[in-house]
Amino acid sequence: MDNEQIRYLMIEQQIRPWEVLDPVVLDLLTRVKREDFVPAVYQSLAFVDMAIPLGNGEYMWEPKLEARVLQSLALQPADRVLEVGTGSGYFTALLANLAAEVVSIEIVPELQEEAVKKLKAHGLENVTVKLGDAARDWNADGTFDAIVLTGSSPVLPEAYLSRLKPGGRLFVLVGEGAMMTAVLVTCVAPGACQRNELFETRVKALTHALEPERFAF
Repeated sequence: MDNEQIRYLMIEQQIRPWEVLDPVVLDLLTRVKREDFVPAVYQSLAFVDMAIPLGNGEYMWEPKLEARVLQSLALQPADRVLEVGTGSGYFTALLANLAAEVVSIEIVPELQEEAVKKLKAHGLENVTVKLGDAARDWNADGTFDAIVLTGSSPVLPEAYLSRLKPGGRLFVLVGEGAMMTAVLVTCVAPGACQRNELFETRVKALTHALEPERFAF
């Protein structure tokens, strides 16, 4: 089978069964070539239901997680988006195809440099990929309509709530250990947020992620 046939099976067998039915998202997954962002050594795994190693202890999300998170963000064409953890740059590319502007922060220099090259190769000019540590907050670029943290955090980094515009959405995987909860926080009014728990999964924590207070006896 060629890549287009395998991509079709990925969508039908992995993504649709995970409750991703938004036609805009499904169409985008057929157009943005996931294999272009997968490290060469793992090309044969580009459409497999697994997290793919990127080096430096980082991983690319499995396809169904990418699709489910993208659907939950419900991005609009005028949205300004912050992504914490660029990784391979593939999810960044998906965001950039739906939003007006994407600011993406990556802490690993090698990943940041490689992602910039791949995004440029795909002609995406509405993305800025910066090198930095944004696990707990990022106050350098104003406010956003959507913020997504691509690594988990033991506790929700509430500093990000002040970075949301009215109606803005924050996606983060919260928890430690074997299971974490995908949380979508929506800013429904100034100073008022609504928290929805979407599903459970497990991903690597962001470097320097916010830790809960721990009591010593």
